[in-house]
Amino acid sequence: MNILKAEASDLKEILDLQYLAYQSEAALFGNKDIPPLKETLEELTEEFNKGIILKLVDNGTIVGSVRAFEKRGTAYIGKLMVHPDYRRQGNGSMLLRAIEKFYPESRYELFTSTRSADNIKLYESLGYKIFKEQKIDDELTFVYLQRNA
Repeated sequence: MNILKAEASDLKEILDLQYLAYQSEAALFGNKDIPPLKETLEELTEEFNKGIILKLVDNGTIVGSVRAFEKRGTAYIGKLMVHPDYRRQGNGSMLLRAIEKFYPESRYELFTSTRSADNIKLYESLGYKIFKEQKIDDELTFVYLQRNA
């Protein structure tokens, strides 16, 4: 498996992976109406143009991805995803460490739902610390984590 910088031609495959990978997140809420499942190719293209998207490739197929952009000394990391068949094999950790290398002098920040215990555990195991929670509505609260370079 290889981690490579995604190209514009990869975006449709990454979006398809996103729709698959975020089903488990949607199941935590019993609601498929979550932003990662509604993102369009145009929106993903905007993210591609403002930052970096990495892909994890196995035998020519994209099985993982992560994206980030930097603003005022902080690298904002998002949409860390791994195909369900490739989870719990260290692939999420590899992707996160790989995207951090593009911003070696930055503070790193990411967020997830407070219901996503596995995500929080992964981030904390990699040195991220919770620094705030933000209640969106009665069903959704985000936890924000950070780590210094």
